[in-house]
Amino acid sequence: MKSIGDLIPEDIYSRLKSNYSGKSVVVTGGASFIGSHLVDALLELGASVKVIDNFSSGKKENLIPDSNLKVLELDVLDAEAIRTEVTSDFNAIFHLAAVHGGRGFIESQQAAIMENFALDFNVFSAASKAGVGRIVHASSACAYPVSPQSSTTDLNLLSEGIAGFDHPEKSDPDGAYGWVKLMGEYQLEKICETSAKSSGASARIFTAYGERENESHAAIALIAKSLLEMDPYPVWGNGQQTRNFTYVADTVTGLLLLGLEDKDSRFDVFNVGTADHITVMAFIEEINRQLSWSPIEFDLQIDRPMGVASRASNNTKMISKFSWAPGISIEEGIGRTLDWYKELDSRPLTISELEAKLNAR
Repeated sequence: MKSIGDLIPEDIYSRLKSNYSGKSVVVTGGASFIGSHLVDALLELGASVKVIDNFSSGKKENLIPDSNLKVLELDVLDAEAIRTEVTSDFNAIFHLAAVHGGRGFIESQQAAIMENFALDFNVFSAASKAGVGRIVHASSACAYPVSPQSSTTDLNLLSEGIAGFDHPEKSDPDGAYGWVKLMGEYQLEKICETSAKSSGASARIFTAYGERENESHAAIALIAKSLLEMDPYPVWGNGQQTRNFTYVADTVTGLLLLGLEDKDSRFDVFNVGTADHITVMAFIEEINRQLSWSPIEFDLQIDRPMGVASRASNNTKMISKFSWAPGISIEEGIGRTLDWYKELDSRPLTISELEAKLNAR
């Protein structure tokens, strides 16, 4: 896998390098798909990193040993332990620990998802009381109201101001997972408003994909189906639902930018995702083009979880603040992900093995 410096604009990389070099950072959920890529980037930028993860879904093999990396196996539900580990020695904390999964998981395990209320509070309150300067929260595009995402033809770009608690129609998020993420944003905002030293930002992460993701998420599930040459090829939904598939290096860059000190605001929310509406069928077609294979027939499974009809990000606010927006194409992102996944020893080799993973975390 290429380093973050090879995948983002040079001026952005230089800005991040000057900020993170020599800093001490905590990453909760740092062994996860996005979390481990964030850890890689922080180490490359010269930071010292402490990962806190209970490895319920994150994998130890996602973390590359480094003299500036400390890995602590700990559940952030343990509030006292988190207060002990998150101290004033740290300049920033990225909170990615969560009970989450792909669409199948978040629709079938809503009670388990409620644990996120406590996870978020434990981390935010510990960081604020310790005086950690910057708190970055991994929120989700699921925090957005469902109504602007209900059509596959009338396509909207979601802007940060349409979700929140200042007006009733803004607080109608996408399912239980959307509610816990929106409430996480609200918790962090209120904690930062009363903190003497901490400021914060919530990153509404959209449809990230890439190396180290698992088959419970759409992109890897689709790649796995193509590598197994499933024909008829099963598609959850009608295939015309859109997502702004965002390669993980762009997701990480957005998180790193939100970790920069902001003297103008105690708290803010930013989208981290592309502005491109890409149909699920178009994503499948690009996978199959790169594999030089195509099924004869598609099995459109409209009874399976498919989420909202359309979703993509308005990046006006991110561009205005940081002069940056995600820019890695799906052609490049899919290519990099395919190269990794084809060589993965643990990938499913039969359809039954894949089916068992689709609703997991």
